[in-house]
Amino acid sequence: MADVGDHYFSAEPGAASRPATVDLVLRDLHFRLETDRGMFSPDKVDAGTRILLDSVPRPPREGNLLDLGCGYGPISLTLAARAPEATVYGVDVNQRALALAGRNAEAAGLNNVRFGLTEEIPAGVTFAAIWSNPPIRIGKQALHDLLTLWLPRLQPGGLAHLVVQKHLGSDSLQRWLTDQGWSTTRLASRSSYRILEVQARER
Repeated sequence: MADVGDHYFSAEPGAASRPATVDLVLRDLHFRLETDRGMFSPDKVDAGTRILLDSVPRPPREGNLLDLGCGYGPISLTLAARAPEATVYGVDVNQRALALAGRNAEAAGLNNVRFGLTEEIPAGVTFAAIWSNPPIRIGKQALHDLLTLWLPRLQPGGLAHLVVQKHLGSDSLQRWLTDQGWSTTRLASRSSYRILEVQARER
């Protein structure tokens, strides 16, 4: 069994550094991204992330946008490029990934994105949209706690889009969200992935 330090959801990964690059090629964007061991999908942009970025409507043009579990930044950079007048926040626990995400944003010339730990995002900041390939492997309760922390920060009329593999619990997650009072629909389904669209609660 791998040491917990090797998990992408560790604050300080124990895996020895082995820098690499991957390409994210979308119909409207092309990024070359620095990656490293000890973070999520370092050898290629994860299929779920690509499906999310190909399937979800364009983000709001203005306001604050959130990438929950940003890793080395493919979702954050896409949000920042597609909504240049918005401010994008990328949140993760993995400090090695956060450092690379910042470098990737700088290399792409995107100055409207901020990366940090949960506690570094001001409590009063709310979001017009949340996009996420959530860290399913942290466990069901931890995932529920994570979503319970961030989904209430959606602004009225805001939407969260989550990509989850079917065999990793997309349908049960949809049921849980609905049971918690979040109006949740399946926006798209491709391969074994589901895109869940979660509406902000009325206040």
